[in-house]
Amino acid sequence: MNQVVQGLHLLPINYYLWFCTVLFIIGLIGVLIKRNALLLFMCIELMLNSINLLLAAFSVYHNNPSGQILVIFIMVVAAAEVAAGLAILVATYRNTSSVDINLLNQLKG
Repeated sequence: MNQVVQGLHLLPINYYLWFCTVLFIIGLIGVLIKRNALLLFMCIELMLNSINLLLAAFSVYHNNPSGQILVIFIMVVAAAEVAAGLAILVATYRNTSSVDINLLNQLKG
């Protein structure tokens, strides 16, 4: 385990910051531009995973395992969010035969 921690300390924390920032911005642009619900979920997951990676990097950098434990809880909540979102998406597809989120306005009663 010490070899892994020493290997992670070889990269400066700035590299993790820049990489996670780029991943988050790509996900944010995807959320703002895309109208397909599946791509929207993928972009949201990309944003969550960039935050998780940054939290794990800070946790290793400061030798505090509580950040890694928090990452596990965030991944569990994200998995539940995806399961519920995909269930709603399947129900929407059965009603409208499309996964375009602009068609969801038609579902208003």
